[in-house]
Amino acid sequence: MRAWAHIAALVATTVLWGTSFPAIKIVTSSISSYAYTWGRGSLAAAVLGPYIAWLAAKGSLRGEWVRGGLLAGVAYSLGIFFQGWGTSMTTASNSAFITGMNVVFVHAYQALRMRVYSPYLAASLTLAIPGLWALTAPTTGFGLGDALVLVSAVFWAAQVIIVDKYSHSDPLALAYFMILPSTASAVPAALTGSLNTPTPEVTLSLAYLAIACTVAAFSLQAYGQRGVAPATAATVFLGEPLVAAIASYVILGEAHDLLWGLGAGMIFLSITLATLHEVRAPNTARTAGLMPG
Repeated sequence: MRAWAHIAALVATTVLWGTSFPAIKIVTSSISSYAYTWGRGSLAAAVLGPYIAWLAAKGSLRGEWVRGGLLAGVAYSLGIFFQGWGTSMTTASNSAFITGMNVVFVHAYQALRMRVYSPYLAASLTLAIPGLWALTAPTTGFGLGDALVLVSAVFWAAQVIIVDKYSHSDPLALAYFMILPSTASAVPAALTGSLNTPTPEVTLSLAYLAIACTVAAFSLQAYGQRGVAPATAATVFLGEPLVAAIASYVILGEAHDLLWGLGAGMIFLSITLATLHEVRAPNTARTAGLMPG
């Protein structure tokens, strides 16, 4: 039952991240990407600030929580940076496909470094790649923009692996320090003069992104990865574009074709197989001493 609780937390994380895309579109249509990143991060940090102050006051704030959160936050922020830079020079479909390839790096890490791999995970990865291709329908060719997005995929994979290493930390504390690096975008936002007062609609969207898609999602990720192998977590996160597409259809009216439906089905099956790996052998990695307790 414990495995299901952790998987449910990761699914909830995926749903929250997936629903962020329509809100991001609303925000970035009115303010710069620097202002968006700073605003989202600052609001999220402000929400968790009192809790962190309380932990520090009673002497319960551990250095490893700070270190793990900051490392994961730097990886996350670099992922956003290189993804945005690369996407500006390639197509959105290419960016989405290449970003999703972070799952390959995480699976390779688990197989080579942790040496905990199963036929379920292998089958999951085999389905995930063509499913992701069908879901995103990338164009052919590989240019500088695609290479930059591939660099971002490495950082996305690193974030999952780092969170796995420090997942025994307090989830809220880990989330807080993961958020902090993104607030550094206040510097370029100020230098470019893009720190404008947002409209009420943008403010509400930023609040949703900060509270639900950052504080809650990061905390759920930290808790979920406490009992789930990193390869499984990365596979579950492939559900993010599915949720994003559904949310975009409901909120923005964006339609999808039959190929997208085929890809969605393959991704769903991939996530199911990765979940079976955890449910059928939930203690394999812990028994080998390879996952944090």
